[in-house]
Amino acid sequence: MISLKVFGICVLSACLLFPASSVYGHGFGIDTIRSIDIQGKKLSISVEMPMYFENDQEQITITATEDATKENAKNVTFLIGLFHNGEMIFRNYFFTDNGVLPIIVSPSADEKITIHGQQDSLLGAWHGTEDNPLEITGPLFNSGGLYNFEIEVRTIDEPTNIIDNSGVYNADLSLIETVSFIQKDSKNNDVQFRSKSYFDSISNFKYDFEAKQVTFEMPFDWSEKQMSHVSVVHIETHFPKNFVEFLPPSYSAYVNGVELFNSSVSVDDYTEDDERIVHLVLLQDHLRYLKNEMRKSDEPVSENMKFVISTSEDISFPLEAYTKSEDFKVNLSWDPLIVEPDVATNFIFTIRDGRTNDPLRSSDYTFVIIQNGKEIHRVSGTAQVGGDFEKFTFAEDQTGPTIIKFENIRNTGQETEFALVVVPEFGAITLFLLAISIMSIVVITRRTSFSI
Repeated sequence: MISLKVFGICVLSACLLFPASSVYGHGFGIDTIRSIDIQGKKLSISVEMPMYFENDQEQITITATEDATKENAKNVTFLIGLFHNGEMIFRNYFFTDNGVLPIIVSPSADEKITIHGQQDSLLGAWHGTEDNPLEITGPLFNSGGLYNFEIEVRTIDEPTNIIDNSGVYNADLSLIETVSFIQKDSKNNDVQFRSKSYFDSISNFKYDFEAKQVTFEMPFDWSEKQMSHVSVVHIETHFPKNFVEFLPPSYSAYVNGVELFNSSVSVDDYTEDDERIVHLVLLQDHLRYLKNEMRKSDEPVSENMKFVISTSEDISFPLEAYTKSEDFKVNLSWDPLIVEPDVATNFIFTIRDGRTNDPLRSSDYTFVIIQNGKEIHRVSGTAQVGGDFEKFTFAEDQTGPTIIKFENIRNTGQETEFALVVVPEFGAITLFLLAISIMSIVVITRRTSFSI
């Protein structure tokens, strides 16, 4: 079994199976408030918005659905407040006769929020028409991070059926934020790190070359009310693949001094050509565990998350990598463990069914070795029993970051790859290993429940 410290990868879904493109973090694209009791009816309210505000106009859609009939509620008036970084952006009434409230959003440099549409005479609720859709312009969604929608239901069924004290409910959605940080390496050279957060804004990013670790912070509300609808927190740390002093076999990660589960830390050298990505993925159970551990100390529970990512020398075979479709999985190990020039290396692999994990007999493949963007070896073969090996001896000038690629698996055109470092005989670096497919978030191999 591959060490989870090397291959801790998660599926983000209630049933533990989601494509990577669907969900990357809490409130990523859609958040649903479930089973609200409104005058004896159970409603679910979903808020959906883009992951990026890249265009001049984007759309937010708020939908109220009756749980019993699965149909949209009628004549709903929402009182909606939008908050970011603890500040209110707007708070107004909005009406929809069919349960679906589309709002066109046009971020601008204007100093105030302006709502364009029509208002009813009862509560002054804003609504649009097919010819004149509801639109909000002004200083909103101009920065990434977590946005809180505070929602009350004020009418339902009939436009005049006003409801008092229906309760206040919250939906949280994130705008993906990528921030660059220039740090110094051990030789005083500039290194560009990039932090990509699918939850909230990252700050105080630092690289410590002596400790071989990066640290950063992110706001987080540890209250049970907030954590109860946080499905996952996902943060990526990017840095150059040629930044050798921070390319260990694996990484350990901590939040507020508590070490994360192996399954929460994974490494990705496949998604970006020139960058390594360290993924930190925290499920709701993990967050509750962290909170429990923090309570054991004498310090009060922090109002943020303080992250530490440290190099680790733990290694374990075999590595695993999926093809993009997840139809196939490849297990890979090599012998000797430290790959160096002038020493024959056996690359041992098994081609498996991506869903059943069974070895696939008579599997055709093309085995490719790439360094510095150029092929240095290519050979095709057939793994008769699903497993086989290829032998290669690196030359003296063939050292450094190396890609091991499996192409045209079973003549389907599908492929996946692994990465390692070929170590000079005099080098201080031992080995970097990783297996990751382009589906950088695929299968959760461990999930444990905790109580507070």
